[in-house]
Amino acid sequence: MKKGAEIIAVGSELLLGQIVNSNAQFLSQQLARIGIDVYFHSVVGDNPARLKETLNSAHNRSKIVILTGGLGPTKDDLTKHTVARHVGTTLTTDEEALAAIVNYFQQTGRVMTDNNRQQALVLAGATVFLNQWGMAPGMAYVFEGTTYVLLPGPPKEMKPMYTTCVEPYFVHNEEAATIHSRVLRFFGIGEAALEVIIQDLLDEQTNPTIAPLAKDGEVTLRLTAKTTTEAEANHLLQATEEAVQKRLSTYFYGYGDKGLHERAIEWLQAKGWTCGSAESFTGGLFAEQLTAIPGSSQVFKGSVVAYSNEIKQSLLGVSPVTLHEAGAVSSECAKEMAEGARDKLNCDVAFSFTGVAGPSEQENKRVGTVFVAISQREKPTKVFPLQLAGSRRNIRHRAVQHALFALLKDIPQ
Repeated sequence: MKKGAEIIAVGSELLLGQIVNSNAQFLSQQLARIGIDVYFHSVVGDNPARLKETLNSAHNRSKIVILTGGLGPTKDDLTKHTVARHVGTTLTTDEEALAAIVNYFQQTGRVMTDNNRQQALVLAGATVFLNQWGMAPGMAYVFEGTTYVLLPGPPKEMKPMYTTCVEPYFVHNEEAATIHSRVLRFFGIGEAALEVIIQDLLDEQTNPTIAPLAKDGEVTLRLTAKTTTEAEANHLLQATEEAVQKRLSTYFYGYGDKGLHERAIEWLQAKGWTCGSAESFTGGLFAEQLTAIPGSSQVFKGSVVAYSNEIKQSLLGVSPVTLHEAGAVSSECAKEMAEGARDKLNCDVAFSFTGVAGPSEQENKRVGTVFVAISQREKPTKVFPLQLAGSRRNIRHRAVQHALFALLKDIPQ
């Protein structure tokens, strides 16, 4: 039985790696938003035989086939001709599209060559989507239970045409479903480990569905429900989330598109707290990432990049005895750095970072040895020893993430 959608990108330039197939990513995201599942992606060069072969496979398995590219005026623009032969129809000139093309050339003062008329050709009997952003129109044609949608290749034309014309077409023809999603964000656990913990939920999922996605240092779960009402969707999503949270609440820190940095800023704003940092091996990365968030100036007071032991002592007040006996990469040093930063910057909470990012050991401590400390007013300073892995960049980045996660999870609300 035919089900779902697939996307076929046409163009040899895609196969040669000259351009990236961003159209497929965009279409998959937009289709998922309206409840249309995408099961296949294909890229075909400018070859009618191979495109026809791909269409045959798509026709046997998919309810919706979206093709991008190959609608232009040159000889290698073959999509319409090949699809017309595939569905057994002819091509005809859409007079409104042709008038728009002629008008474009007149307005720009350019000579219109005859092959530009080819761009106005459409499948006879198709629903035509006029191109307000370029020349070649898009179209939709239904054949033996499969809806074929042909769209121009340039993203600046394809994206607005989809949004303005194609999505309403799907909704009107009841291809779309009412869909509601909820995104859960987790830190401190890898995608593989997370999947093991909820494997039975993944195996049994029907509606809602559960889709894990690993991002830089964290994992998200997108819960998606297809229903007729929002209330029913929320009921289904809540039940699924509760099952997930029973197993993963230790790693959970928020919802939606906002990452650790955004959540930390919101948390500090809600508390009315200010913060600052003392950074050794992260070299200002914490400050850079936090100040990239709009509104961070309300809570972030500043940072001391104390890369050398001299600066740790002179600016942050780290004891020479600590540096001599415990070393710069130690819980003792991290504690004193955080307390010194809180005092110097006069903030409510201060973070410190010291560690070995690599590529070689330091103070006989292996690469990835990290100490993060958080100092609050009138509270004992908390130190978090970490053993991280990966490249120098990854170790520094993960240290910052661990600090923000500790703020959200370990500091009293």
